[in-house]
Amino acid sequence: MLALLGTTALVLVAGAPWALPAAAGGEDLESPQNVEVSIIDDIFLLKWNSSESVGNVTFSADYQTPGMHNWIKLPGCQYITGTTCSFSSVKLSVFEKVQLRIRAEKGNRTSPWHEVDSFIPFRKAQIGPPKVHLKAEDKAIIVNISPPGTKDSLMWAMDILSFTYSLVIWKNSSSVDERTETVYPGGKIYKLSPETTYCLKVKARLRLHRKVGSYSPVHCINTTVENKLPSPENIEVDVKDQSYVLKWDYTYENMTFQAQWLRAYFKKILGNHSDKWQQIPGCENVRATQCVFPQKVFSKGAYFLRVQASDGNKTSFWSEEKRLDTEMQTVILPPVISMKSVDNSLHIYIGAPKETENKSTSQHYPLIYEIIFWENTSNAERKILQKKTDFIVPDLQPLTVYCVKARAVIEDEKWNKSSVFSDILCEKTKPGNTSLTWLIAGVCTALFSIPVAVYVVKGLLRCINYVFFPSCKPPPNIDQCFSEQSLKNLLLSASEEQTERCFIIENSYSPVTVEETSQVDEDHKQYNSQTSRDSGNYSNEDENSGSKTSRELLQQGLM
Repeated sequence: MLALLGTTALVLVAGAPWALPAAAGGEDLESPQNVEVSIIDDIFLLKWNSSESVGNVTFSADYQTPGMHNWIKLPGCQYITGTTCSFSSVKLSVFEKVQLRIRAEKGNRTSPWHEVDSFIPFRKAQIGPPKVHLKAEDKAIIVNISPPGTKDSLMWAMDILSFTYSLVIWKNSSSVDERTETVYPGGKIYKLSPETTYCLKVKARLRLHRKVGSYSPVHCINTTVENKLPSPENIEVDVKDQSYVLKWDYTYENMTFQAQWLRAYFKKILGNHSDKWQQIPGCENVRATQCVFPQKVFSKGAYFLRVQASDGNKTSFWSEEKRLDTEMQTVILPPVISMKSVDNSLHIYIGAPKETENKSTSQHYPLIYEIIFWENTSNAERKILQKKTDFIVPDLQPLTVYCVKARAVIEDEKWNKSSVFSDILCEKTKPGNTSLTWLIAGVCTALFSIPVAVYVVKGLLRCINYVFFPSCKPPPNIDQCFSEQSLKNLLLSASEEQTERCFIIENSYSPVTVEETSQVDEDHKQYNSQTSRDSGNYSNEDENSGSKTSRELLQQGLM
C-alpha cells in the first residue's frame, strides 16, 4: 500500500513540469512591444521589440481582413527569430482594412497576443525613391525617371501617371548653388555649363493624396564639350489673328531652323517618346527666327514645342522645350455693350463677340465681365463684376450722363487672361422714380383738395347768407312788433333816440287818482301779459289804454 502511494506521488511530481505551463495558459512569456507596420511602395514590414532573449524566443503573426471569421497565419512572419518580418508576398487589397496580431513563442509556451490597430495599406504606405538614369549634353542633362515601386506595383497602379517629380541639382565642386526644379520623366535640366560635373537627387510626389516620397540616391554626371552650334534660346509663342507666331533668338545669322511639337500627355507616360515628335507645318527649313502656322493645327489641349538650328550638316541640340496651352493662348475679344436708361438706373446688355466658325468664346471659357462706369463730368470710376450679360446698375443720379466700358475676363485666376476694354458708351439717365412719385402725389392731393375746398366755400356762403341775407320773414304777429319806426329807432344812435315828455301836475286829488290809476294799469298789464302768454301773441293795448286813462284823469283834474 505504501509502495503504491509512493509510486503515485512520484508520478505527480514528475508530471508537474508539463502540467504547469498548460495551467498557466502560456502567460510566463511577455508579449512583443512597440509593434509597428511599415509600408514603402509594395514592401510590407512588421517591426517590434521584445524583452525576451531573442535567440531563445521566436515570434509568429496572424492577419484578418473584413469578412474573415478566423485568423490566418501571416506568410513570412512565422517563427521569426529577429524583430522584423516581411509580409509583402501576401496579396492584400491596398484599400481594405487589415488587422494583425503577434506573440512570442518558446517551445510549448506562448505569450498573450498583441493586436495591432487595423489599418488601410494605401493610407499607411509611403512613397519610395524613384529610379534615375542620366544622359549629358553640353548645356543640359536628360533625366530619365522610373516611378517608385516595382513594375507590377499594386500600391501605385492607379496613380502611376499622377506622380510629379522634383529634383535638387548642384555642381559637384560646391553645394552652395543648389537649385530645385520640377521635371518630367525624360525631361531636361537646362542652362548648365559645359564640361562640368553636376550631382542631383530626385523625389516623387502625389499631390492629390498629399504624399511626398523620399529622395533617390545621389547621381553625378559630367556635361559634354560645348557644341559648335548653340541651341536656339528664348522660345516664345504669340497669337496674331487666327495664327500662332513662334519666335526665338539665335546668335548667328544665315541659319536654317526647324520646329517640332509633342502632345503634353506623352511626358507622363513611361518610356521613350522621341519618335512622337512631329514637324510643325510652315516651320521647316525656315531662314528667319520665327515661323507662322494656323491655330487649327492644334486642337484644344497642351503641347510642347522645340526648335533646332542647322548649318549644312551641322546641327545644334534641341532648344529648351516651350509649353503651349491653346486655351491660354486664345485671344479674348472685347465684348459688345449696349445700354438703356430706365428711370435713375442703367440697363446694360453685354454681347459676346463671335470667334471663328461662329463659336462663342463663352462656350469654351468661363467668362466674367468687368464693367467700369463714371459720370461724364467726373473722373471717379466705379467697377463692378458680373457673370450675367443682362443686368441693371441702380441708384444713379437722375438726369446725369454716365459713360460705360467693359472687358471679358477668364474666371480662372491662375490664367490671368482678359480682353481689352470695349468702346466707351454714354447714356443720360431719366428723371427717376422720385420726381414721378412726387408728381403723382401732387396730382392726387389736388384732386382730393378741390372737392373739400368747394364744400368749405359753399358752407361759408350759406352761413353768410343766413346771417346777413335771411330769405324767410318772421310771422305776421312778430313782424308787427318790429315796425319800420321801431327798426329805425334801433338803428339810431343814443344821441338821436326819441323820448317822451312828462308833466307833473300837483293837486290834492292827484295822488289818490294816480295811485288808483297805476293800480288799474298794473292790473291791466298783468292781465294782458297773462293773456299774451296764453295765446302766444303780444300787443300794446295796455299801453294805449293806459295813456288814454291818463289823459282823462288829467282833464278831470283841470276841471
